[in-house]
Amino acid sequence: MRILVTGAAGFIGFHLARRLLERGDEVVGLDNLNDYYDVSLKEARLTILRALAGFSFVRANVADRAAMESLFAGARCDAIAHLAAQAGVRYSIENPRAYVDANVVGFTNVLEGARAQGAGHLVFASTSSVYGINTVMPFSERDNTDHPISMYSATKKANEAMAHAYAHLFRIPSTGLRFFTVYGPWGRPDMALFRFTRAILAGEKLPVFNEGRMVRDFTYVDDIVEGIVRVIDRPAAPDPAWNPESPRADTSTAPWRLYNIGNRQRIDLLRYIRALEAALGLEARLELLPMQAGDVAGTEADTSSLEQATGFRPSMPVEEGVRRFVAWYREYYRA
Repeated sequence: MRILVTGAAGFIGFHLARRLLERGDEVVGLDNLNDYYDVSLKEARLTILRALAGFSFVRANVADRAAMESLFAGARCDAIAHLAAQAGVRYSIENPRAYVDANVVGFTNVLEGARAQGAGHLVFASTSSVYGINTVMPFSERDNTDHPISMYSATKKANEAMAHAYAHLFRIPSTGLRFFTVYGPWGRPDMALFRFTRAILAGEKLPVFNEGRMVRDFTYVDDIVEGIVRVIDRPAAPDPAWNPESPRADTSTAPWRLYNIGNRQRIDLLRYIRALEAALGLEARLELLPMQAGDVAGTEADTSSLEQATGFRPSMPVEEGVRRFVAWYREYYRA
C-alpha cells in the first residue's frame, strides 16, 4: 500500500514508517521538524528512513492549510496514519494554543485531506489521557471520557469526536488508537525514561511526582506499532448491533472505532525505576515531589477489543523493554 504517515520524524511515527517500509509498503512521511525537543534526534530518525526503499519525505506543518491541501492534491494514499501532534501533558498547561493549532486545526486539515482523497482508512493517535479523572481500572473504550484534565487530553478527545463526524458524514473509515505510556529506543527526551536515564548517568536526583505513588501501563513501542499496523489493515466498519437507545462509546453506525493499545498491566513507577537501575548498573537518587497539575495517579488498559479485532496482545515485559532502551541510549549518546 501507499501510506501517509504524519509525524514520521517523531518517536512512534519513525518506528511505524520503518516497519511499513520493511514489509514492502510505500510511505510518504510528513513532519515539520519543530524544536519542541532536540531536532537532531528527529533528523537522525529521518536519515534511517531515507535509506530505505519506498520512502519519500514532505516537510510541512499539519496546521498549514495550504501545505496540506497541496499534499493531498498529489498522488492518492491507500491509508493515512496520523501521528503528528503536539504532545505532552505538562507543556499543554504552559502553551495551550500550541495544542489547538497542531491537534485541532491540524487534525481538521488531515480530515479534509482524507475527505478529498476518499481515503480507504484513517488511523489516528489518541491517548490514555482522555480517561481524565476516571479511577476505575482497567480503562475500557466503553467508559465515559467527558472529564479531561489537561488541554492535551481535551484536544485528543476532540479528535475522536471530529473523526466520528467525518466518518458519519462522508463515510471515511476512521480508527482512533488510545496509546498508553509508550517507551523504547528513539524515544522523546521529554518523557520519563529518557529524563531518568540522563539524570542517573549524571548523578542527579530524579524528580518523582506524587511521591512515587504512581502506576502506569508502560507499553513498549514495538507493541504499539504492531497494533497500529494490524489496525491499518482492517478498516473500521459500521457496527450493525449499535443501539442509539443504549449507545456504545467505542463503535457507531458510522465506520468508526476506538481501541486501547497498552500492555494490560499496572506497573508501579518505582518498579520502572528499579528496572532502569538494573539496566544501567547504577542507583537512582529520588526527589519525591507532590502530584503535578494535569497528571493522574494511575492508568491501565483493557485491550480485549483490540485482541478480538486483530488477534494481538501487547506483551513486552517492562524490564526487557527498559533494557533495550538503555542499550540504544548508550550507543546513540556514547554514554
